[in-house]
Amino acid sequence: MKLFGFIREAKAELKRVTWPSRQQVWYSTLVVIAVTFLVAAFLGIVDVLLTAVFSRVIQ
Repeated sequence: MKLFGFIREAKAELKRVTWPSRQQVWYSTLVVIAVTFLVAAFLGIVDVLLTAVFSRVIQ
């Protein structure tokens, strides 16, 4: 059946994958968290500035 052939090929392909080490995963996770906080801070500052500008324009 095609399904079993697909599963067999998928397992063979996964054996050839070069998986990252624990240290690589840890550093990548830290980078993602740091970038997320930086983008959140940037967007928060932009939001505060735009709110201040538009509140003065509207009044």
